[in-house]
Amino acid sequence: MSEAFDSIKQGLTEAIEYSRGKPGKAVVHEFTPVDVKAIRKKISMSQTEFASAFGISVATLRHWERGDRKPQGPALVLLNVVAKEPEAVLRALSKDSAG
Repeated sequence: MSEAFDSIKQGLTEAIEYSRGKPGKAVVHEFTPVDVKAIRKKISMSQTEFASAFGISVATLRHWERGDRKPQGPALVLLNVVAKEPEAVLRALSKDSAG
């Protein structure tokens, strides 16, 4: 239990230092903004196909493509991966790859 506590304490200490602007050991993942329409067109999918393939509502996809909203959190992560490795994501999400 002591090892787990020490690890959590270290992580919290690094997070606090980072939030105060001090460089430290904290690992920060930053995801670049994405051009959702360009990603969709690159893999030759309609809005409906793209939304269905990646679990996004068509309405949300349209907002992203128009620039009314920007993807955030897990959606931004997914879109960054789709932009770089669309085939891998589609394979991983396909019914054939399950179990």
